[in-house]
Amino acid sequence: MSLRPRPEIENLESCPHGGLDHAELSALGLSPEAVLDFSVCTNPFMPPPEIKALPLGDFPIDRYPDSEATELREHVAAKLGVPAQNIIAGSGTTELIRLLSLAYFRPGDNILILEPTYGEYTLAARIAGADVIAQQVKEADHFLPRLDETARLIREHHPRAVFICNPNNPTGNYLSQQDIEMILPTIEDGLLVLDEAYLSFVDRPWSSKRLIARGNVVLLRSMTKDCNLPGLRLGYALASQEIIECLRRVSPPWNVNAVAQKAGIMMLEQGEYLEKTRQHIREARQLLVDGLSRLGFPAVPSDTHYFLIKVGDARLFRAALLKKGFQVRDCTSFGLPQHVRISPRTLPECARFIAIMSELKENNGL
Repeated sequence: MSLRPRPEIENLESCPHGGLDHAELSALGLSPEAVLDFSVCTNPFMPPPEIKALPLGDFPIDRYPDSEATELREHVAAKLGVPAQNIIAGSGTTELIRLLSLAYFRPGDNILILEPTYGEYTLAARIAGADVIAQQVKEADHFLPRLDETARLIREHHPRAVFICNPNNPTGNYLSQQDIEMILPTIEDGLLVLDEAYLSFVDRPWSSKRLIARGNVVLLRSMTKDCNLPGLRLGYALASQEIIECLRRVSPPWNVNAVAQKAGIMMLEQGEYLEKTRQHIREARQLLVDGLSRLGFPAVPSDTHYFLIKVGDARLFRAALLKKGFQVRDCTSFGLPQHVRISPRTLPECARFIAIMSELKENNGL
């Protein structure tokens, strides 16, 4: 009899993600360097050139990294004004989502997820054997959740955790402090996980860090998105000391490599440069929004730099652009087969994108 995995794993489906598919590019005769990727929502103007040019020898790769990422956490703590004991670093926020699942979720637990959203919440819950309760946010509501329904679902199902991506991926909607505080009292002894991976791209964010004093709130932050370090994988969580200590117990040793830790510290010292890039991102976003609107693809309202457009068949739309060396995010995996997500790049690259969109439309290629 062959060895079988746990029942929760046997029929588990992987979570689709964006980014370049190298096998797909090879089949099309394209190299990764030849494709402009508008599907990823990182900061296209980071990291600064002097950090990109650092040789590998400048990093302590000849010894094990600090398992607790002490210096990095201290820098984050100083920037945010919270104790380092309330911070844990991770190999991207996705690892931290998995650690939360490992530490807190049990078979049969209910996990409430506001969808469409990042698929790793569902995957982490199912790995643990938990049951997913999905609140489907509707296009007719401009992809904003009906919070009275959210509260009703929480009271009805008593979820072990509620995941809210804020601002949401892929819709870009950002819930206010009042929205979150309306939901919080109904959660009682469950966890509220606020994934704020894209918070730096919101123009007027509210401060959520005081929520961690409630003892059941976890904030997830990404340095991958802010600083354009997707190849290094770096993020952190803010929570009560009790939750942080629990996550540390189940975290693998040396989970954040030495290069990521050092680069993260350096990026935290680049606050002025980061602020300058935000203005460039706004300008590039506006160029895209205006150009796409003229072509008959108005942007769905979004509080972030990335946004959705409705295109009919997202799979075919993406394929047509990819053949021309441009990638967008097909949102079929989010349950939105008629939408693609677009994130701005530099102004010249955005202008090229609009030009190729115009060309394809004129030739009935879209």
